[in-house]
Parts: sequence; structure tokens; C-alpha cells
Amino acid sequence: MTAPQLKPETLSKERLRLWLRMLRVTRQVEAALREKLRLEFDSTLPRFDVMAALFREREGLKMNELSKRLRVSNGNVTGIVDRLAEDGLVERIAIEGDRRATRVRLTPAGCDAFTVMAQAHEGWVNELLDGVDAEDAHHIGELLHGLPADTGAQQR
Repeated sequence: MTAPQLKPETLSKERLRLWLRMLRVTRQVEAALREKLRLEFDSTLPRFDVMAALFREREGLKMNELSKRLRVSNGNVTGIVDRLAEDGLVERIAIEGDRRATRVRLTPAGCDAFTVMAQAHEGWVNELLDGVDAEDAHHIGELLHGLPADTGAQQR
């Protein structure tokens, strides 16, 4: 399926409409996931994101590494990690030679809890995007993969 050749100003409008559609769908899916995490696990999406980042790095991450990965402030991460630690899902480990820094990692209970949440999360996303078949999902993914990952870098 080939799109017609468009004038630059028409292409600009098409891209704007595309962005607005992507934003609307993203917000709707995100809102649904937030609600499901709250109802099923008494959790939040930021908490899920922190646990996901730590699950991928089994040895843990320094707090500043975690905030960079999640693209949020150190303060935001600290509050979430504090609550996860209170719940026994993460632990802080002192870093030898650096008294100021700590590494955070999931506890075994945190790994177990995240595994259950991640399976549910995948199922919810699959349900929410049920109208997208395998071929379309692959094609959309390829198209989005071709977009610049760091749009801020382009403007410098």
C-alpha cells in the first residue's frame, strides 16, 4: 500500500494528525494499564517501570543510573524505591569505595512479584491491542523503529 505523493505542507499536516493519533492511543492504553495495575496489584505504572528496569539488571543499578534509564528525576525514583523497600521488594546495597552511592536491586520477593505483574501486563497490552494483527504489529513496529530515538539530539 503506497501513499500518494503529498505537498510538503500537506505532509506536515498528515504527520501532525499521525502524532495526535499516536498520542491519543498511547494515553488510552496507558490509562487502562494504570487502572489495571491499581486494581489488580495495588501498584502504579511508575512502580512497575522501576521494577522492570531492576528486573533486567539483576545485579541492580545505582540510583542515578535508574533515573537515567527511566528518564525521570532522582527524587521521583527515590520516593518509589523507598516504598518498594518498605514493601520488601527491593534492597539497597552499599557500593564499596563510594560511601555516597548505593545500588538498588530486586529482592527474591520483588522478582516474584514483578514476574506475576509482567505476565498480567503483557496480557492486558495484548487485549488492548487486540484489533492489531501480527502483520500490522510488525509493520507498525518497523515504521516506528525508523523514527529518531532521541528527538532532542536532532535539534542541537
